[in-house]
Amino acid sequence: MTEERGLAREAPGGRDGGQDRRMRAIGPDTGRFLNTLARSLPAPVILEIGTSFGYSGIWLAEAASASGGRLVTMELHAYKSAHAQEMSERAGLSGHVDFRVGDALELIGAMQERPDMVFLDCWKDLYAPCLQALLPKLAPGAMIVADNMIRPGGPEIRRYAEAVRAVLGMSSVLLPIGTGLEISRLSTE
Repeated sequence: MTEERGLAREAPGGRDGGQDRRMRAIGPDTGRFLNTLARSLPAPVILEIGTSFGYSGIWLAEAASASGGRLVTMELHAYKSAHAQEMSERAGLSGHVDFRVGDALELIGAMQERPDMVFLDCWKDLYAPCLQALLPKLAPGAMIVADNMIRPGGPEIRRYAEAVRAVLGMSSVLLPIGTGLEISRLSTE
């Protein structure tokens, strides 16, 4: 299933002028970690912000399928989402994935689901705004996993780390897995 929204905010050729054709992907250690974390949740709604070409989505969708949950994955670029859909079909997981194309902040705002787990791996300047948009949508006890928290780093990453650690009822830890994962969990109360 593909849902398209927010394309009017996308610059011609995409946010980056259509230059982002690189195969951006997490490493296998990060994939295994995400899969293990997602499998620990009963029938989770998993939200991935930044589908790219679908590698991380395969790890997350496999965990969702094993526990009766589903993955909602958001991507700005339609061509990347189409490739990820093809990969999920090849993996036999397409029935557990809902693909959405458009501006992440608009798509989050329109979400009816309450995610139990979020994997944040989009443009780094969107991490803090995505966090703010997500907070009213999260299920009690939800986890947010943010990638690239050690490498490449930078001011946007520091801004997100400060913002997530300042959320009342949120506990957070930085793990040196892959390029660095900030794991944050919202209180169940």
